[in-house]
Amino acid sequence: MAKVDLKPLSLAELKSLKLRVEKAIARHDKKQKTKALAVVKAKAKELGFSLDDLTGRASAKKPTAKKPAKAAYRHPDDASKTWAGRGARPLWLKDALKSGKSLEDFKV
Repeated sequence: MAKVDLKPLSLAELKSLKLRVEKAIARHDKKQKTKALAVVKAKAKELGFSLDDLTGRASAKKPTAKKPAKAAYRHPDDASKTWAGRGARPLWLKDALKSGKSLEDFKV
């Protein structure tokens, strides 16, 4: 490797050089990872598998969608206002409970 004399460089020039070196390292790493991935995929294919088969990534790609919880409590005057009983209580329910009503009054 050639020696580079950094002494005559200013701070701005050193910072610029550092940035260029970091970018070059990142490009090199990306290139090496791409090559390695191609080699591993080829070996997996040679053995009759896909890379996803071997890493289990295929099953992780499709997360199971959670169904929304069913409403457990409903506003007596506005049926569109509901609460499943999870998370923070909605303001309409908090206000009703403060005014003396019970949670059972709003059960679905």
